[in-house]
Amino acid sequence: MTLNWIYLITAGLLEIGWPIGLKLAQTGSVRWPGITMAIVCMAMSGFCLYLAQKSIPMGTAYAVWTGIGAVGAFIVGILFYGDPTTFSRWLGAMLIISGVVVLKISSGH
Repeated sequence: MTLNWIYLITAGLLEIGWPIGLKLAQTGSVRWPGITMAIVCMAMSGFCLYLAQKSIPMGTAYAVWTGIGAVGAFIVGILFYGDPTTFSRWLGAMLIISGVVVLKISSGH
Protein backbone atom coordinates (compact mmCIF):
# COMPACT_ATOMS: atom_id res chain seq x y z
CA MET A 1 0.00 0.00 0.00
CA THR A 2 1.43 3.37 -0.98
CA LEU A 3 1.66 6.40 1.25
CA ASN A 4 -1.15 8.04 -0.72
CA TRP A 5 -3.51 5.21 0.19
CA ILE A 6 -2.54 5.63 3.84
CA TYR A 7 -3.41 9.33 3.50
CA LEU A 8 -6.73 8.37 1.93
CA ILE A 9 -7.64 5.87 4.63
CA THR A 10 -6.65 8.42 7.28
CA ALA A 11 -8.83 11.01 5.54
CA GLY A 12 -11.76 8.58 5.59
CA LEU A 13 -11.31 7.79 9.28
CA LEU A 14 -11.14 11.50 10.10
CA GLU A 15 -14.31 11.93 8.04
CA ILE A 16 -16.08 9.88 10.73
CA GLY A 17 -15.03 12.41 13.37
CA TRP A 18 -16.96 15.40 12.20
CA PRO A 19 -20.47 13.89 12.36
CA ILE A 20 -19.56 12.60 15.84
CA GLY A 21 -18.49 16.13 16.79
CA LEU A 22 -21.76 17.56 15.47
CA LYS A 23 -23.71 14.91 17.40
CA LEU A 24 -21.82 15.79 20.58
CA ALA A 25 -22.48 19.48 19.92
CA GLN A 26 -26.20 18.80 20.34
CA THR A 27 -25.55 18.34 24.06
CA GLY A 28 -25.24 21.66 25.84
CA SER A 29 -22.34 20.71 28.09
CA VAL A 30 -20.07 19.71 25.21
CA ARG A 31 -21.39 22.01 22.48
CA TRP A 32 -18.16 23.88 21.80
CA PRO A 33 -15.81 20.91 22.16
CA GLY A 34 -18.09 19.03 19.73
CA ILE A 35 -18.07 21.88 17.23
CA THR A 36 -14.29 22.17 17.59
CA MET A 37 -13.90 18.43 17.03
CA ALA A 38 -16.05 18.63 13.89
CA ILE A 39 -14.07 21.54 12.44
CA VAL A 40 -10.67 19.99 13.20
CA CYS A 41 -11.72 16.62 11.73
CA MET A 42 -13.10 18.33 8.60
CA ALA A 43 -9.88 20.27 8.07
CA MET A 44 -7.56 17.33 8.72
CA SER A 45 -9.68 15.00 6.59
CA GLY A 46 -9.69 17.46 3.71
CA PHE A 47 -5.92 17.93 3.93
CA CYS A 48 -5.29 14.17 3.91
CA LEU A 49 -7.63 13.84 0.92
CA TYR A 50 -5.64 16.57 -0.82
CA LEU A 51 -2.42 14.63 -0.21
CA ALA A 52 -3.97 11.36 -1.41
CA GLN A 53 -5.21 12.88 -4.66
CA LYS A 54 -1.66 13.58 -5.78
CA SER A 55 -1.57 10.07 -7.24
CA ILE A 56 -5.01 8.53 -6.71
CA PRO A 57 -7.65 9.48 -9.30
CA MET A 58 -10.04 12.10 -7.95
CA GLY A 59 -13.20 10.05 -8.44
CA THR A 60 -11.71 7.02 -6.75
CA ALA A 61 -10.30 9.06 -3.87
CA TYR A 62 -13.57 10.87 -3.29
CA ALA A 63 -15.66 7.67 -3.38
CA VAL A 64 -13.32 5.85 -1.00
CA TRP A 65 -13.16 8.88 1.33
CA THR A 66 -16.92 9.29 1.55
CA GLY A 67 -17.45 5.51 1.70
CA ILE A 68 -15.21 5.13 4.75
CA GLY A 69 -16.89 8.14 6.36
CA ALA A 70 -20.42 6.95 5.62
CA VAL A 71 -19.96 3.38 6.77
CA GLY A 72 -17.90 4.48 9.77
CA ALA A 73 -20.56 6.97 10.87
CA PHE A 74 -23.22 4.31 10.30
CA ILE A 75 -21.40 1.86 12.62
CA VAL A 76 -20.66 4.51 15.27
CA GLY A 77 -24.32 5.53 15.18
CA ILE A 78 -25.43 1.97 15.84
CA LEU A 79 -22.83 1.23 18.52
CA PHE A 80 -22.98 4.48 20.48
CA TYR A 81 -26.14 6.41 19.57
CA GLY A 82 -28.84 3.78 19.28
CA ASP A 83 -29.36 4.20 15.54
CA PRO A 84 -31.65 1.53 14.09
CA THR A 85 -30.10 -1.65 12.76
CA THR A 86 -31.99 -3.53 10.10
CA PHE A 87 -31.04 -5.95 7.37
CA SER A 88 -31.61 -3.33 4.69
CA ARG A 89 -29.40 -0.76 6.44
CA TRP A 90 -26.60 -3.32 6.77
CA LEU A 91 -27.08 -4.31 3.14
CA GLY A 92 -26.69 -0.69 2.11
CA ALA A 93 -23.47 -0.39 4.13
CA MET A 94 -22.14 -3.58 2.55
CA LEU A 95 -22.92 -2.24 -0.92
CA ILE A 96 -20.93 0.90 -0.10
CA ILE A 97 -18.00 -1.22 1.09
CA SER A 98 -18.25 -3.39 -2.04
CA GLY A 99 -18.14 -0.31 -4.25
CA VAL A 100 -15.09 1.04 -2.43
CA VAL A 101 -13.29 -2.30 -2.83
CA VAL A 102 -14.07 -2.41 -6.56
CA LEU A 103 -12.78 1.16 -7.01
CA LYS A 104 -9.59 0.30 -5.14
CA ILE A 105 -9.00 -2.83 -7.21
CA SER A 106 -9.73 -1.10 -10.51
CA SER A 107 -7.68 2.04 -9.80
CA GLY A 108 -4.40 0.29 -10.51
CA HIS A 109 -2.75 1.83 -7.44
